[in-house]
Amino acid sequence: MPQYVMLIYGPADGGPSPEELAAEMPRWGQYTQALKDAGLFVGGDPLQGVEVATTVRERDGETQITDGPFAETKEVLGGYYVVEAPDLDTVLDHASRMPNIHYGSVEVRPILDIGQLSAAAAGQAQGQAGA
Repeated sequence: MPQYVMLIYGPADGGPSPEELAAEMPRWGQYTQALKDAGLFVGGDPLQGVEVATTVRERDGETQITDGPFAETKEVLGGYYVVEAPDLDTVLDHASRMPNIHYGSVEVRPILDIGQLSAAAAGQAQGQAGA
């Protein structure tokens, strides 16, 4: 069955207060349990804030390490879920019920199956060798 990642974003500025976020926590627990009850849950976790992020990149053969996120944005990545579902519509339905959907957003992406990609590349190479 295909797997998908649901990337959970919230506003960089002007989001819920710490008290509002604390009050929302039981809804996150219920949401996670609903994913488990539906047999979709593979994994997921909240992330610490961007103020403790470190970005690593290499440019011109030199490794660069900087504090903070890669780019200034209006939304920040706050966490993720990995789910296994029969189709994208099932995941989109569950994403639309996420507790932060009224002030944040959820990016849904299929997870690329490297095994299938490798097998396809090997088959293509074998086909070219036989031509």
